[in-house]
Amino acid sequence: MDILTDSHHISRLDIVDTGRRRRWSDEAKLRIVEESFSGPRLASATARRHRISTQQLFSWRKAYREGQLGGGNGFVPVLVASEVGSHGRAATADNRMEIVSANGRRVIVGPDVDVATLIRIVQGLETLR
Repeated sequence: MDILTDSHHISRLDIVDTGRRRRWSDEAKLRIVEESFSGPRLASATARRHRISTQQLFSWRKAYREGQLGGGNGFVPVLVASEVGSHGRAATADNRMEIVSANGRRVIVGPDVDVATLIRIVQGLETLR
């Protein structure tokens, strides 16, 4: 029998639901993003735990940093290293600190920095792409 001359009629058509896109509330996205920031190297583990792709999580993190996700102010939690900096350099004796913004810009300040000025500088650096 040729496929073009098959005379069988379809008596019933089943529609199989393969799943649909999940909808995440802003609160759920915010909770997942903040969980991914809670420690170093947690993005992949957090994405797996919530069954989302890492790319989706990074997209939500970007929206969070840009203040588009609600609750985000452009800053991420800080990790303080007492002895050795994140690049393997020893901490300086003059108590300077290095601030790395979400977009990778760096500012090094001393203990006598004016906080209001520092906030304006970091916010200005965050707007640079």
